[in-house]
Amino acid sequence: MSNADFKTRLQNWLPKLVLSPSLLLMLVFVYGFIAFSVYLSFTDSRLLPSFGLVGWENYSKLWRLSHWKISLTNMGIFAFLYIGICTFIGLGLAIFLDQKIRAEGMLRTIYLYPMALSFIVTGTAWKWFLDPGIGLENVLQSWGWSSFEFDWIKDRNYAIYTVVLAAVWQTSGFVMAMFLAGLRGIDNEILKAAQMDGASNWNLYRRIIIPQLRPAFLSAFVILSHLAIKTFDLVIALTGGGPGRATELPATFMYSYTFSRNQMGIGAASATIMLMTIAAIMVPYLYAELREKK
Repeated sequence: MSNADFKTRLQNWLPKLVLSPSLLLMLVFVYGFIAFSVYLSFTDSRLLPSFGLVGWENYSKLWRLSHWKISLTNMGIFAFLYIGICTFIGLGLAIFLDQKIRAEGMLRTIYLYPMALSFIVTGTAWKWFLDPGIGLENVLQSWGWSSFEFDWIKDRNYAIYTVVLAAVWQTSGFVMAMFLAGLRGIDNEILKAAQMDGASNWNLYRRIIIPQLRPAFLSAFVILSHLAIKTFDLVIALTGGGPGRATELPATFMYSYTFSRNQMGIGAASATIMLMTIAAIMVPYLYAELREKK
């Protein structure tokens, strides 16, 4: 083998050799544990993993639990409001910043800053802010507005909306950045031609700009849906799943049944259903993206 052939082969194999340890670790500690969790959902595991297969029994028990149905209802409310409000605010902020206003860089940084925080920090901060004893209600009452009340975080009927508020605050800036990138990618010649034809700003956005943001809308929906389904740390820090079970979501249900109630099989079944839900959203999206690139 000549030196040139050896160097060519080495250049081809070197990236694979460098990446192989990371790939191996990912296969074991990500996909391996996902497969193991799916397997546990078909076993009689309780406090510790067990290998006694029970078929679909855990799934049958899971769907008979009122707690699981409550968590799904809460997730439906949370996901619908979270995705809708984030999309609306993100699009509005992107259109605002796209007007070439002054201090755009500073405003963009301010809007994006919450996304740099972890959900634990966000949940803790909003817990202090919404707590009637030390937060907004207490401050405004101390300023003389004695009739002001805002105790949603303590009310079973409204607690889930406090989770929506905190999640929207953290993620709207990220959605704004996605829409802003989409707006900046639209061909200005098309917009100028429409304006010369007498199109109003409303028709410009309704008929030309917003339809061309379809990829940004789809990406935002997929990302926000994924975040909504696996939301855990925000709820734990903000409400702990309470009051009662008013803010329990599938992720907190899974943690509770796996580590607190020692029902690992049922917890693994709930985790598997969450995985399948995310896959049902992600796989068609990835398929469409790959097909479009081809």
